[in-house]
Amino acid sequence: MTVDDLRALHGALCLPRAIEERMLLLLRQGRLSKWFSGIGQEAVSVGVSSALRPDDWVLPMHRNVGVFTARVDLDRLYRQLLGRADGFTAGRDRSFHFGDPAHHVVGMISHLGAMLPVACGLALADQLAGHDRVTVPFVGDGATSEGDVHEAMNLAAVWRLPVIFVIENNQWGLSTPPHEQYVCARLSDRALGYGMPGEQVDGNDVLAVRATMATAVARARAGDGPSLIECLTYRMRGHEEASGVAYVPAQDLSAWADRDPVARFEARLAADGVLSPAEAAGVRAELANAVRARVDLAMTAPAPESDAEAELGAVYAVAPAEAVEPPVSGPERRYVDAVAEGLAQALAEDDRTLIMGQDVAEYGGVFKVTEGLVERFGRARVRNTPIVESAALGAAMGLALNGWRPVVEMQFADFITCGFNQIVNNLAKTHYRWGAALPVVIRAPQGAGSGAGPYHSQSVEAWFTHVAGLKVVAPASPFDAKGLLLAAIDDPNPVLFLEHKGLYRSVRGPVPEAAYRVPLGRARIARAGVEATVVTWGAGVGQAVDAAGRLSLDLEVIDLRTLLPWDQAAVRASVRRTGRALVLHEAPLTGGFGGEIAATISADCFEWLDAPVGRVGALDTPVPFAKALEALHLPGARLDAALRALVAY
Repeated sequence: MTVDDLRALHGALCLPRAIEERMLLLLRQGRLSKWFSGIGQEAVSVGVSSALRPDDWVLPMHRNVGVFTARVDLDRLYRQLLGRADGFTAGRDRSFHFGDPAHHVVGMISHLGAMLPVACGLALADQLAGHDRVTVPFVGDGATSEGDVHEAMNLAAVWRLPVIFVIENNQWGLSTPPHEQYVCARLSDRALGYGMPGEQVDGNDVLAVRATMATAVARARAGDGPSLIECLTYRMRGHEEASGVAYVPAQDLSAWADRDPVARFEARLAADGVLSPAEAAGVRAELANAVRARVDLAMTAPAPESDAEAELGAVYAVAPAEAVEPPVSGPERRYVDAVAEGLAQALAEDDRTLIMGQDVAEYGGVFKVTEGLVERFGRARVRNTPIVESAALGAAMGLALNGWRPVVEMQFADFITCGFNQIVNNLAKTHYRWGAALPVVIRAPQGAGSGAGPYHSQSVEAWFTHVAGLKVVAPASPFDAKGLLLAAIDDPNPVLFLEHKGLYRSVRGPVPEAAYRVPLGRARIARAGVEATVVTWGAGVGQAVDAAGRLSLDLEVIDLRTLLPWDQAAVRASVRRTGRALVLHEAPLTGGFGGEIAATISADCFEWLDAPVGRVGALDTPVPFAKALEALHLPGARLDAALRALVAY
């Protein structure tokens, strides 16, 4: 490094310290609500950042101020930290919980290790596009025990992704010391188990961090896969300021204070004749004054103001113009064939579309929905994953941030619980927080009727219809299965696409051969009638239509098709015509999405109702294995009686 390089590195090291000191003062004055201090750890962020190009992706944590100062607009950063309206999240999230894709920064969520799978997706997108960018996620020593961290490291190794995992080992997981977190001598030794290089470096030596990173960066750019770097440092203040450091041995704080990264670097620069102590003090004073002035200016920026309409409007990215739904016509297709045809046409239409999941390539998935696609589109775009539901979903988020349209197959909807956090806290909340569109489709085969027992038969929609920012779709016919799937892939928001397994090979219907879209959020009348309205979706549609014929009732059957957001106008219009309503779903009755629909009907259609709103769902038990018990569990056993009672009331 030249003298100018070293002086610039010194300034980069001192700037986050100056920001931290100013924020701590504001905190003491009651002008800032919370702060997670990285004082004494600056060499990690600055050393890592100095080894990267501006177009490399970085996923920092809450003690990595030096990453943000190297990348983003400082005035906007200060407004973000102070919760101002023109911060990166417009006051919707705090501190460093934001992304700035224009500068290749993707910030954290509070679930710590959750961003490492996202890094894999960002890196995969670059690998597929032939770019030589690297991706660098940070993680603390405490979060290395989380499952997402292990899944992400394994996925990066299997796919030889250009990811450099940086463990910022500051010796504390909130109040938990290292010997209560892990037994291995060095966290970097874990790299051996993943088949990647692992290095431990003095995290308070900015030049050592930079040099170690440079080696890993060169390896990643050359296509040799991921690396793991453990940076040893120390957390000199509390986990956050309110928690204090009473539990930290005083001798440790004293020993690490003697290894302060700023003081150490300044001593080296002075010894090498690069920067005298007086010059170094001048740099620090100048930065402190500049930070104070710019933070004071940020304090005068307007606080967030909004209304319910604006906040609701920020939940979803703006979808493309609604397509015209074509007539239901074309050759007969099974439900499973319609889904497969939709996937194939999506892959053919756009090279940025890819499918990933367990056994989706040569094997074709456990239900053979993706059979033959790998031969047509290649293993790069029809990708087997390890058994890593969470990492696959997080990687999908990274792919979407980096310009792709991933479709993730859950082998069974029941297994989606292993990726729950990625869906509800990462994918669903991101657009509302900092405006990023995430075109991710999660295909999840669900439902009972095949005697598969408690862990391969659940209907999971109610777990997700409570999640703002997610769309939930449940087609009942082959026509809708294809058209809704293509619309979901086009949508710039995360979509959970629920395919009922029992419909795959039991339901047939006309499906246009060309690609078409069925608009999300619009219900259809599956059967017109005047005696009562049945609101349902998925397998319930056919059951309701069959019941109308079997009981000689003139029922109107509303197929919601999309559960979130659901077509309230269509339901209200039908109930006003018929005066009676019943909600049918396969999931257990208590807490089912039908309760939301019934409540809305009761509130909005009260003056038109001639009977209480009925609900029919499964028994409040897990789905049993034995056929007789499963039949007792499912709502079909109680549907006829409920319909007769509704019409007779």
